[in-house]
Amino acid sequence: MSKGSFEKIQNSDRSLYGPRKLLLTGFAADVQTKFKTGLQMQGFSDVALVWATEDQSETIINDLVQLPDGSGNGRSSSLPRAVIVGGITEKELRSLISGCRKAGMKQALWATLTPTSVTWPLQQLLSELAAEHAALSRKT
Repeated sequence: MSKGSFEKIQNSDRSLYGPRKLLLTGFAADVQTKFKTGLQMQGFSDVALVWATEDQSETIINDLVQLPDGSGNGRSSSLPRAVIVGGITEKELRSLISGCRKAGMKQALWATLTPTSVTWPLQQLLSELAAEHAALSRKT
């Protein structure tokens, strides 16, 4: 993802860039448990989860995705709600998004890791995602 670009996810078995992990922001501690349960029900129990909080907003994405599974678990986040995905296939991402919608998950910003985005601080990526979301919303 470079500034101003958006790439549609296909329905393939191609693995996305980065480790098989979800970097999550904006989830209250009690919602984290529900999200993890939903992931398990969808067959994603092998995907590592990192829960980032506002004190990590200036941390480089690559440093965050290197944290061990479960980092930040139980700590509420006031950052915008986002799901930043790495290492799963495009088909799995489509299934994950669909499952979250069906479960009634509060709207989130979604992104996949890229060689560019992993060099950014978390807050910069969240700002870019919010701007992209606003631009896409205006088009519809």
